[in-house]
Amino acid sequence: METERLIMRRWREADREPFAAMNADPEVMEHFPAPLTREESDALVVRIEDQFDRRGYSLWALEVRESGEFIGFTGLVLQTFDAPFLPAVEIGWRLARSAWGHGYAIEAARRAAQYAFEEAGLGDIISMTAESNLRSQSVMRRLGMTRDPAEDFAHPRLAADNPLSRHVLYRLKRP
Repeated sequence: METERLIMRRWREADREPFAAMNADPEVMEHFPAPLTREESDALVVRIEDQFDRRGYSLWALEVRESGEFIGFTGLVLQTFDAPFLPAVEIGWRLARSAWGHGYAIEAARRAAQYAFEEAGLGDIISMTAESNLRSQSVMRRLGMTRDPAEDFAHPRLAADNPLSRHVLYRLKRP
């Protein structure tokens, strides 16, 4: 898949090193429980690719069309942990710091949402993040997603006293 400035594609072996560096960056991982080790990052790539094989969609590797640089991912993931609004397909993104502030996240998210509705046939998608992650919430709003504060939740995979536990939930329905 492509956008004006990005190529959204399956993962390549060459993506693993920059992906691991991105996942080890404390600033990139600020709203996650911890940065990932190289092994954890590589295991995530395996899970992403497995979901492509099983569902036809997952988290696409993002490449800047002009330079060929790998900058992160954007895509769709079936979420099934224990929460009242699940199972549901989540749209998500993670970009290297060097890619922040260029509008890449919203550009790729718009294309992923289009895929969700027009090609995957989904009726709606969700997105969630830690309450403190204002940058991602801004992308969600620019994508046209809406939030009902009554649906915000404590993430069941995080301890209740973890400051990242409180999550906001956004939704987008098929146009």
